[in-house]
Amino acid sequence: MSTRTCPRRCNEATWRRVVAWCLVTCLLGYCGYCLPLVATTWAADTASCTAKAEEGFTSLFDGETLTGWTMNRPGGYVVEDGAIVCLKETGGFLYTDREYGDFNFRFEFKLTADANNGLGIRTPKNADPAYAGMEIQILDNSSEKWPGIKDWQKHGSIYGVAPAKTGHLRPLGEWNSQEVICRGQRVQVILNGVTIVDVDLAEVSQPQTLDGQAHPGLEREQGYIAFCGHGSRVEFRNIRIKTFDE
Repeated sequence: MSTRTCPRRCNEATWRRVVAWCLVTCLLGYCGYCLPLVATTWAADTASCTAKAEEGFTSLFDGETLTGWTMNRPGGYVVEDGAIVCLKETGGFLYTDREYGDFNFRFEFKLTADANNGLGIRTPKNADPAYAGMEIQILDNSSEKWPGIKDWQKHGSIYGVAPAKTGHLRPLGEWNSQEVICRGQRVQVILNGVTIVDVDLAEVSQPQTLDGQAHPGLEREQGYIAFCGHGSRVEFRNIRIKTFDE
């Protein structure tokens, strides 16, 4: 297994500002304010920009910019402290620049209270990923804002198609790790090391899907991957992919 590290510290511009600020504060006799800032910046930098030792994975986020991604509306997503942030006020969809078919997509996410987002897979642009592709729910299951939601609407579920096992999300404000593996008609979702979905799409869509709706996206062999904001702040980092297409 090879080890891949970022070619540079996450955000050189941020580090330049931190160093400049520390120099000024020390000159003014307030060096004690500098150390906590350096520690916080270093922790965020390391978490977001140093990938784990993973054979065959490619990073889809450089920790600094949205290069490689396209928003469907301006200002819906920003980069803060080495993470991609879906903004509550705008949100929308953030698409990869290329399409993927069979893959292992790994990422980390942090929820806020009442958070509602999704991961669109094999989806076309400018369409509802939940039907035109597939949407893996990213949701604060504990929220009282979602009373009576269906099992196939809970976190990790393939929306309208396959329910996920519950009880494996970490407390709000903590980082979760998740991977979505697609190989042909088989889709797996692994949350914090626990497999919460493992289905054959051909089987779970017959005689009809759980929500009783048409899901033509289940037949798609490839498409874009997208974060799907639904009016909530959610953070994402350490985003990488391994493809099985080639």
